[in-house]
Amino acid sequence: MQESEEKKIALELLETEQAYVSRLHLLDQVFYTELMKEAKTGKMVPEEVVKMIFSNISSIYQFHAEFFLPELQKRMEDWNHNPRIGDVIQKLAPFLKMYGEYVKNFDKAVELITAWSEKSPPFQELIADIQKRKVCANLTLQHHMLEPVQRIPRYELLLKDYVRKLPPRSPDRGDAEKALEMIFMVAKHSNAAIAEMERLQNLWVVYQRLGLEDDIVDPSNELIKEGPIQKISTRNNSTSEKYLFLFNNMLLYCVPKVIQVGAEFQVHLRMDVEGMKVRELKDTEFPHTFLVSGKQRTLELQARSEEEMNAWIK
Repeated sequence: MQESEEKKIALELLETEQAYVSRLHLLDQVFYTELMKEAKTGKMVPEEVVKMIFSNISSIYQFHAEFFLPELQKRMEDWNHNPRIGDVIQKLAPFLKMYGEYVKNFDKAVELITAWSEKSPPFQELIADIQKRKVCANLTLQHHMLEPVQRIPRYELLLKDYVRKLPPRSPDRGDAEKALEMIFMVAKHSNAAIAEMERLQNLWVVYQRLGLEDDIVDPSNELIKEGPIQKISTRNNSTSEKYLFLFNNMLLYCVPKVIQVGAEFQVHLRMDVEGMKVRELKDTEFPHTFLVSGKQRTLELQARSEEEMNAWIK
């Protein structure tokens, strides 16, 4: 008898889960455990660094090895009597939130591996030694570490396929659809974690360009727009090149630095967005100009085009 489409997908889920658990075993029980053992001798790398690299991989490994994989195996052995996996996946879904932490930490982990490989030859040698083992299949630690990041999207795809192939009257339909929805929510949760991480990284880059002035470095700020602008001086009817950074709570009015060492800009003026008024000026001599007035002071600014002016005003 030919196997049904949905059973094929369920088997694929089981097979990829087995391979995944052995990859997690390699990360947690081999890389993490051996690096930790060496770190404890205090010569190679601080224990804290090893913990930061591997984040919460141990919890992820235990969950899959001790709970999800065995449940899935039991199900597939019993498939002919009870053809369903939707309920098992529903049990799995809430625990996938654990991935948020791992995914958020991933870029930092890779940076730490690179930095400490340069700083500490014994650290690099131990990683290289483990990578030579057959179990690593000629792939790097970084490559193996990417697996958990890619696992949730993989569940989502397999389950979507499974739901599509289920016969309309299948007893598993209700559970499988609910499970898919739950996984979808978790995937969104980890995407939100990635988006937040990217936002903070971009924000940090902006702060570095501004020379990290203490009072403006705030992780909750959001950069809305930045760009060059001309400042109009009414005294002598001339313009000078300036640069604006608009955040959700403040406008930074900056001067580009001539000598490009460290920061790119010097903050000349900081205006609170609260209570700020912006309006277009119909100035025949200087087109595309607008007025920004705040508690601190008023600026007459000229954009390069009408579009650009409107974008700033908006």
